[in-house]
Amino acid sequence: MPSRYVMSIDQGTSSTRSILFDQAGQLVSFAQLEHSQHYPRPGWIEHDASEIWHNVSRTIQQALAEVDATPGDLAAVGIANQRETVVVWDRRTGIPVGPALVWQDLRTEQLIADLSARSDAAVVAARSGLPLTSYFSAPRLRWILDADPGLRARAEAGQVLAGTMETWLIWNLTGGPDGGVHVTEPTNASRTLLFNIHTLTWDEDLLAFFGIPVAMLPEVRPSMQVYGRARGPLAGVPIAAALGDQQSSLVGQTCFDAGQAKCTFGTGSFVLLNTGPELIVSQHGMLSTIAYQVEGQPPVYALEGPMASTGSLVQWLRDGLGLIQTVGEIETLAASVPDNGGCHVAPAFYGMFAPRWWPDARGVIAGLTNYVTKAHLARAVLEATGWQTREVIDAMNTDAHHPITELRTDGGMTSNNLLMQLVADAIDLPVVRPTVRETVALGAAYAAGLTVGYWADLQVLRRNWHRAATWLPAADRPHRDSEFNTWRSAVDLTFEWTAKTGQAQSFTGRGPGPV
Repeated sequence: MPSRYVMSIDQGTSSTRSILFDQAGQLVSFAQLEHSQHYPRPGWIEHDASEIWHNVSRTIQQALAEVDATPGDLAAVGIANQRETVVVWDRRTGIPVGPALVWQDLRTEQLIADLSARSDAAVVAARSGLPLTSYFSAPRLRWILDADPGLRARAEAGQVLAGTMETWLIWNLTGGPDGGVHVTEPTNASRTLLFNIHTLTWDEDLLAFFGIPVAMLPEVRPSMQVYGRARGPLAGVPIAAALGDQQSSLVGQTCFDAGQAKCTFGTGSFVLLNTGPELIVSQHGMLSTIAYQVEGQPPVYALEGPMASTGSLVQWLRDGLGLIQTVGEIETLAASVPDNGGCHVAPAFYGMFAPRWWPDARGVIAGLTNYVTKAHLARAVLEATGWQTREVIDAMNTDAHHPITELRTDGGMTSNNLLMQLVADAIDLPVVRPTVRETVALGAAYAAGLTVGYWADLQVLRRNWHRAATWLPAADRPHRDSEFNTWRSAVDLTFEWTAKTGQAQSFTGRGPGPV
């Protein structure tokens, strides 16, 4: 009997989901469990990797049970994961040596300052394609090694293993201490600052720069390859793909051609532009990264523009200020006024990411008068996401040889129709939302299904993609550009605030700079 489904494990920042998709790319079963967020100090964010693994096991069983399926009904399983979050564990016991340090964690800012001051610091961007910031994995891995005096010797002896979350899950799915496969793939490896995106290998000079023993790192294999067969609740099912969540969304949106772009609007938001087989080294603050690699083929590259605070701004209005009761209320509130009333929000809750790379910047609300109401503030919060998206797309179009002509969108914020219109107005391009919004999970399923022949080729996947809604730009261009420039002035204040008040620790981790 032919396999009925492909399973996707979507291991995200706040939850883990196991999802079954059928041959038409339709979601047929869904299970989700949240995991705890730990904040031991300001700026420190941790996860319990064992809790996440336990949740993966539970959601697998729940998703199968929902449609009365067994592992025999699955052609393959693919994994999408939160990127840059890193965990270290004991090879013999499978127990983490400490918490997983999350991609938003800022504890390594002083380490970044020290490393950036070195005369050989330029090697990081030249080899990895990434700026030297606390966003990526290597500084956190170095911090873990430095925090435990005996850990480095164990790492050099191969007694402890390290990896991003897909590595941790694959190792556990394939047996853990009893023969677990210790692997990663290029989309995750290329986010560590340790991986040479030109040679597609761990780089000896980068390992030496950060002081990371290669013995603790996983083997790098293509994104689409059978890494092994699962045990436990997925016994016998081939684990046939792994992708970082944003690259997985690019695949789920079937952006397989150079010039196609997507943005996932979530807690943070991420624009990825497929640049094909060409590695473009950004001169305008974008990240040069790997989109995916099929076994036996060269990698496909991408430019990426991450935005640290988008959906988190809406959550702040709800949880921090109490101006709305639910996230969905912001659309009605913001739509009750025709404009922002002169108010602009610079959303530097975690610093400013692309294209500025100001890690120590902090948020600013500018233009406040007694005319401004909570409705104006709500609208300014949504507009801030639009303006951030414009900065990123302007930079990408300057770098790339294939300019973006439409933006495919996904993520929780795309249910906000006003936001989608504001984004279309800001970037002056059509914004498109597909019928299947779970594109991160779908991309991992597509990658695994292609590997084992469940889907024949990319053209089959393109036919599965259908648009649900399109927003066309409708703003008056002179007014739009004036508002954009005013917002950028507000963002400049985020740098000035920390610099003038003495709150800045290090601005040396910036990328190439603002557009």
